[in-house]
Amino acid sequence: MENESKAVVIIPTYNEKENIENIIHKVLSYPNGFHLLIIDDNSPDGTADIVINLKKSHDDRIHLIQRAGKLGLGTAYIEGFKWALQHSYQFIFEMDADFSHNPDDLNRLYDACRQGADMAIGSRYKSGVNVVNWPMGRVLMSYFASVYVRMVTGMKINDATAGFVCYRSKVLETIDLDKIRFKGYAFQIEMKFTAWKFGFTIVEIPIIFTDRQEGNSKMSGGIFNEAVWGVLKMKFFSLFRRYKIKEDKLS
Repeated sequence: MENESKAVVIIPTYNEKENIENIIHKVLSYPNGFHLLIIDDNSPDGTADIVINLKKSHDDRIHLIQRAGKLGLGTAYIEGFKWALQHSYQFIFEMDADFSHNPDDLNRLYDACRQGADMAIGSRYKSGVNVVNWPMGRVLMSYFASVYVRMVTGMKINDATAGFVCYRSKVLETIDLDKIRFKGYAFQIEMKFTAWKFGFTIVEIPIIFTDRQEGNSKMSGGIFNEAVWGVLKMKFFSLFRRYKIKEDKLS
């Protein structure tokens, strides 16, 4: 790939041995030439070993960071973002390992950013509620969490907790990644809010989210507690912060 279109898909993993080989093969199959960065939190099921084995035949496109233990989704992505910037990737994706995000939609997010968006979100709620195989209670909790975020922050984003995202590198270069506070799923809200406050162009691409078929969910009640109280704190502290893009990031 030409340098100006280098793209890497970051996938954090913990106990994803049922999914990791299939998701890697699927992402590598696209003609866009996506690279992969797997960030494994010392999965006891051997997820990292599977990645290491696949690297032998795709060493130039598969990359692996192994961490000492479960350190949180947010810290995994922050580490991945820094790595991607250091390696001059221009388009940087977040995606789950379990096929709840349809890999085919990578191309739609990629196209949106190449056509001018700074950040493209795979949105479950842009055109109604497009979630498959979730219990109704979880659907309602997720949907109204995004409504709550819009009310508190003023963002016009329908799916504030979405974890399927493409960033242009200038967004991640502008955000001070060391100041991102949240470590759980509220991390997703904070990243969108910060990009929005800086005035970046954010678009939502409607997707269908299908709950995992293999492996176990990492969702917990504490994740939503962090989001509810964390959003209020985030909004409060934003009142005392200046959001200004440096001139070299405007191009």
